[in-house]
Amino acid sequence: MSNLSEFNTKIQSHEDILRNYALQLTQNMDDANDLVQETFLKAITYSDKFKKGTNLKGWMFTIMPNSFINNYRRITKRNSFMDT
Repeated sequence: MSNLSEFNTKIQSHEDILRNYALQLTQNMDDANDLVQETFLKAITYSDKFKKGTNLKGWMFTIMPNSFINNYRRITKRNSFMDT
């Protein structure tokens, strides 16, 4: 369990820079906070996929835009479906 606790501490150390990046993507502070939380959730959920000794910040900077794009596509698809 200490490994997960240590992992959580490490990902939280990048919170400020992730929030700035999320704000650039979303242009909205509430959406940026949601995106940071989603990124943390995915990082924790898939922590077993992270290879120890590699770039954690880079890994999270990959998760975040992928989540943003997937959310954008989901919203666009939902709105397109409602229009038709």
